[in-house]
Amino acid sequence: MTKPGETSRIRYDEGCLGAHALNLIGDRWALLVVRELMFAPKRFQMLRAGMPGITASVLNGRLAQLRDAGVVLHDERLGIYSLTDAGRGLLPVLEALCRWALTVPGHDPSRFISPSALMISMGVNLMRDRARGRAALAGFDFGREAFEMRLTSGRLSTTAVARPDAPFVLTGSGNAMAAAVYGTAPLPLLIAKGFIGVEGDVSAAQAFVDLFRVCPYKGDSAF
Repeated sequence: MTKPGETSRIRYDEGCLGAHALNLIGDRWALLVVRELMFAPKRFQMLRAGMPGITASVLNGRLAQLRDAGVVLHDERLGIYSLTDAGRGLLPVLEALCRWALTVPGHDPSRFISPSALMISMGVNLMRDRARGRAALAGFDFGREAFEMRLTSGRLSTTAVARPDAPFVLTGSGNAMAAAVYGTAPLPLLIAKGFIGVEGDVSAAQAFVDLFRVCPYKGDSAF
């Protein structure tokens, strides 16, 4: 693996396109850095907050690699990192990894889930047959990050916002929100227990989260 502070290098000396991609984004944490930048530019410390297991030196190294690979841009004046068009083009790759992960055992949803990770997973786990022909606008407020998710004709689009302006806004941590979206407990019960909050139309919020379901490996319950 490339060491922190080193730039990208050829690790797989092959003409395979997959090997070429892995030479650019295959190091540990690289795709998770892309995940955290998928919806909005971020400063270094906010990036670290979305990946609590990464050290500052490793994150610096990955950012340098991704910058050299043309995946990440760094505005040194503002101290902000963002994705290039090539970086944003990795969203289908992240979604495909999520779909593949549903087919193998070992997923532990009690571990840390970042807001960006949840937003991407919801795009994967939308029940499209149930969502077909429906329209909705949902807000998600995680404290340091907030999003609006729009459902139109069975398709989702997610946008990072400063403050959601939607008929309902769910509030809580990434893990709490994941349990609210994918779990079986009704929202009023989760609200009563202080697990999550909902501002606005609770019934509309319930109808929206009912459009999502995780189909885990061999029927094991994911939440």
